[in-house]
Formats: sequence, C-alpha cells, structure tokens
Amino acid sequence: MTLNGWLQILLYCGIVLALVKPLGGYMTRVFSGERTLLSPVLVPIERGLYALSGTSEREEQHWTTYAVSMLAFNLLGALVLYALLRLQAVLPYNPAGMAAVGPELSFNTAVSFVSNTNWQNYGGESTMSYLTQMAGLTVQNFVSAATGIAIALAFIRAFSRASGKAVGNFWVDMVRATFYILLPLSIVMTLVFVALGVPQTLGAYVEATTLEGAKQTIAVGPVASQLAIKMLGTNGGGFFNANSAHPFENPDAISNLIQMVAIFAIGAAMTNVFGRMVGNQKQGWAILASMFVLFLIGVGVTYWAEAAGNPLMHAFGLEGGNMEGKEVRFGITLSSLFAVITTAASCGAVNAMHGSFTALGGLIPLINMQLGEVIVGGVGAGFYGILLFVIIAIFVAGLMVGRTPEYLGKKIEAKEMKMAVLAILCLPLTMLVFTAIASVLPSAVASVGTAGAHGFSEILYAYSSAAANNGSAFGGLTGNTPWYNVTLGIAMLAGRFLVIIPALAIAGSLAAKKTVPASNGTFPTDGPLFVGLLTGTIVIVGGLTFFPALALGPVIEHLMMISGQTF
Repeated sequence: MTLNGWLQILLYCGIVLALVKPLGGYMTRVFSGERTLLSPVLVPIERGLYALSGTSEREEQHWTTYAVSMLAFNLLGALVLYALLRLQAVLPYNPAGMAAVGPELSFNTAVSFVSNTNWQNYGGESTMSYLTQMAGLTVQNFVSAATGIAIALAFIRAFSRASGKAVGNFWVDMVRATFYILLPLSIVMTLVFVALGVPQTLGAYVEATTLEGAKQTIAVGPVASQLAIKMLGTNGGGFFNANSAHPFENPDAISNLIQMVAIFAIGAAMTNVFGRMVGNQKQGWAILASMFVLFLIGVGVTYWAEAAGNPLMHAFGLEGGNMEGKEVRFGITLSSLFAVITTAASCGAVNAMHGSFTALGGLIPLINMQLGEVIVGGVGAGFYGILLFVIIAIFVAGLMVGRTPEYLGKKIEAKEMKMAVLAILCLPLTMLVFTAIASVLPSAVASVGTAGAHGFSEILYAYSSAAANNGSAFGGLTGNTPWYNVTLGIAMLAGRFLVIIPALAIAGSLAAKKTVPASNGTFPTDGPLFVGLLTGTIVIVGGLTFFPALALGPVIEHLMMISGQTF
C-alpha cells in the first residue's frame, strides 16, 4: 500500500460525499412534486403519460396495489425483452447479423436485466444486436433502476408520514425517477464519455488490418449511452464482454473515476432524501456513516491483500503485489477500489478479474454481496435493504432496554419483524441452497474452471452475485449452460422480488401507524451509538450466516496460499 493509493481512495470518497447533499436535495424536490429546473419541459410529458395510463400525481396507492403495479410492469418488461432476444435475427439494427438467442440464455438475460442484476452469460459484442442493446437492455437499465428507487420512496414515506393507508403511486415514482433523475444525468454522462473516446454509433463493425497484415473486426456500437445508465443505475451490464476493463468502455483514468462516482452517487444521495423527508437530515447521515464504515473496511482489506500479493512470489524475488487479472492502466489501487465499489453497490461492472484477486481480496466482494448489498447498494434497493437491518437493530436495542422498539416515532412490532426477517433470510437461503446443490451436481461441477477451494468460491460467488442482484462474475465458471442459466435466473428473481414484497408490506404497516412523540426513553438514532449498533447488526447477521461457506472457499484458500500451496 502507498500514500498515493490512499490519497486516490480518499479523493473518491470526498467526491461522493460532496454530491450527497445537492443531489439528495434535488431528488427530494422531484419526489415531493416541487418545481425544478426541468419542470417546464417535463411536466407536460409527465402529465400526458399519467393521462394515458389512467392515473395522476395526486392518486395514491395502498401497498398491495403498489406491489401489484410493480410486479405487472416488471413482468411485461421481462416478456418484451425475452421476445426481443428470441427474435433479434429477424429484427432491424442488426448489422453484424447476430442470431437469435437461445431460450435458456434469453430467460436468464431477461430476468437479469429486469431484476437490475445484469448478469451476463454471453459476450455482448458477439451476441446482441444494436436493437437488443438499445430497446431491450438499455431500456431495462433505466426502468429496473427506477423500480428500486420507487420501492425505497414507498419505504421512506412509511416513516415520514404521521399516518395513512397509502405509500405513494408506483407509476408516478417510476416516471419521475426516470425522467427527472436517470435520463438527464445519463445524457450528460453520455456526452462526457463520447468526449473521452467511448464509441456511440449505429454504424457497422469496423474492419482493420493489423501490423502483421491480418484482418481484424473491431466491435463498436451505441456504447456510451449504455455505459452511462449501467453505472448510474447500478446495472453493470457491459456492452462488451470485458466490461469496464475494455478500452472502449473505460478509456482512461478520468472515465474510470467518473464511473466509480456514478455507481455510488444516487445510492448515497438516497440517505439524504430520507433525512430530508423525515425532517431530520442527521438520520440520513447516520445511515450513510454506517455504510461508509463497512465500505472503508472492505477497501482497506482488499487493497492490503492485493498490495501484499502472494508470499510464494516473494520467495522468487517478485515484488509489487498481485497484478494478475488487473489492467496496467489502473493498477492495484484503482482495481481494488473498483471491485469493492461495484460489489458494495449492486452494479456488477468490473475493471479487473475478481477471480484473479488473492483469497482475501476476493473475500470482500463476496461478503459485500452476501450482506445484501446494503453498503450504499443499488439505487433504491440498497436503501430499502439497509432499512430492513435498521428495523432489526432497533428491535435488538428495544430488547436490551426493555421497551417497545420504535424508529422515528413508528413502533416496530411483530409484523414488521417477521417481514424484515423473511426479507433478509431469502438471500442466504437462495445463495447457499443453490451453491450446495451445484457443488455436488456433476453437470454443474463440470462448469467450474479451477479445482479445490477456489472452484467452490466460483460457484458461491455466482449465486451470491445473482441473488444479491449484483451481476459481477468471479471468472472461471462457464455459466452459459442450461443449469446455470435457469438456476441463476431463479436466484435473481428471488433476490429481487422476495425482498421487495416484504419491504412493501412493512411500509404499508408502518404508514398506517400514528407517529409517537419522542420521550426521554427514546433510543437516539442519529448518533455514533446507533451507527455502531447498525454496523454491528449487519456484520453479525452476515457473519453468522455465511462464515461456514466462506471457510470452505476464500478462508481455506488463503491458508493454503500462505503455506505455499498452489492450484
């Protein structure tokens, strides 16, 4: 580790924190229906869409109606994307003549992008047409991110309102998230990426002659527009198979920094939206502080492990840390930072191969996902995820002092606890059960690229990534098989919607409760004590659940590495 490396990490953190308040303030105005700079242009479009869909910004929904609207919209999106994938061979904007995508892979991809996972069992430049990339994948990058933001807003209203049966309007929340936040930011970022050298064209792939005289086909396409929303919406699905390690997707250090900031920007700002809407910004800062404590610990461990490298290499006089699987342009520091960012958020974009990290370096991305990706997390999804842990933490605090738990004046009772536990447990259940089956199923084991503990980590990482709706891959695992396409798709659906439904049920229950005034016995939730309690709850729940599985993978692999064993 170097001073320069830590200065780069602290610079990144400073930029993200500087954006929290202004972006959070703007988002609060948008979702409160207040006038913004974009209102003169977007309000007529917004109202026209509401009129066509039979709703209005004044109409509110019960949590069950909100949930049904969300499920219906996502089901329709999945069916449309599946059809595009299966029919792309006969559809326009296919200059490279891409064939139709197979049924299992189409199912996996459709579910992946609708659930904001963006797991890719394919190479984008060799599988997807321009129409599929734009009208299918990029569209879902927008609306799946907007869905996550909408659910977070419903949860926030449960605490910000004194009492009531409604949690908002899904259609209004989704339209505003898309038109006022995701789309304008994406347009600006697209232009910036184009200026930095990222391709944005509908022209055919380029034929080039190498220095040796050989012919080479260089894939191009509408890359910049997909790149912008894949980062802002924490989607992560790359236009190219190499994702953000590809020089067309990530040309230089400036584009790399912009991408890292974009991954965290909206998710971090959601904490400020929460603080503003509940009338106490300290509440949002406390949650963000817990997120950043876990984030900085993860960055520190990963950076240390990768900078230290493999002791076996040191025995041969090879110093300089572990550069295997990393871009020379970004080095150990920015590769380590990017890996922790993308798995702390549910992004999945990568600029290095996680499977080539040291055992402990690869352990942190695994843990980030297994904790439910609540360390900033996906846009919206990370915030309603951490609110589930807030409910658990408040319940524990209530047990310790012997009074009914309450958060922001809302009493946390049996129904909320049951739903929170159900939502939190669905992730380890999905991750561990599928990992256990795949570890003994011959056809699934045949896809593993490395024997031993590392091979087990490949399987565990795949299902952790799918259920956490992250989408990054460890590498080495051949995922484009019927078994992995189907089971990973099921894991993505479970990780997305079996968390959303209980979260909305909690929101509906809390929204109906009257706010209780704070008293001398109320546990303060805007100070260091609460930050420590929340952080400890997240770590303990994750540690107790996943430690046995991690011991069979990264932990034992690390012990083997320091003893000089190789694979």
